[in-house]
Amino acid sequence: MTTTVRIPAGWPATEDQARAVQDELRGRVVLDEPGPPPGTGRATGVDVAYDDERDVVVAAAVVLDASTLDVVAEATAVGQVPFPYVPGLLAFREIPAVLAALEALPCAPGLVVCDGYGLAHPRRFGLASHLGVLTGLPTIGIAKNPFTFTYDEPGAPRGSASPLLAGEEEVGRALRTQAGVKPVFVSVGHRVTLDTACAHTLHLALRFRQPETTRHADALCRRALKATAA
Repeated sequence: MTTTVRIPAGWPATEDQARAVQDELRGRVVLDEPGPPPGTGRATGVDVAYDDERDVVVAAAVVLDASTLDVVAEATAVGQVPFPYVPGLLAFREIPAVLAALEALPCAPGLVVCDGYGLAHPRRFGLASHLGVLTGLPTIGIAKNPFTFTYDEPGAPRGSASPLLAGEEEVGRALRTQAGVKPVFVSVGHRVTLDTACAHTLHLALRFRQPETTRHADALCRRALKATAA
């Protein structure tokens, strides 16, 4: 079942308004909770897909049993893109649909895994942090590239890591999820430490570079987007 999303009343319409929301919410990010132990409870991947010609965004949420990585529930949501494309403000394009998909799930999501950034963001408030503050759920970001940050190449073995740096500040980690394969870039969203976020990432990415949460959510939102065109 796909939920139809309306742009929330009062949703930011300008860059200045969006940055003001980031500034207001950033102080609510919780960084001193360890988060759920890897391999326990549930882990939910969220992702979005766009049809720019039709100004449509589709979000998917896929819940996995964290111990077996089996899919236990899924939901999608579709709506109008609620904000223009501005680097650093992408969460404002995605959050209404992602929230609707999470709310449509028949069970609690547990840890939420975003295909994107948390603290590894120019304003230290990427999608994973924004979503965590709004929902109260533990969240992490696992991105495919380092955005604007620097890192030393981790060692070749699976599990090798190196700091993702903004100057001298560690905002995340480059983490090798498969031996000899490009790293992913892990950052804290909300209510999880970086060590725990990396441990979850390795547990969820047993066979491929990307975690199973992201792989399932990406495939589902692409299928749902095709269905809206039909």
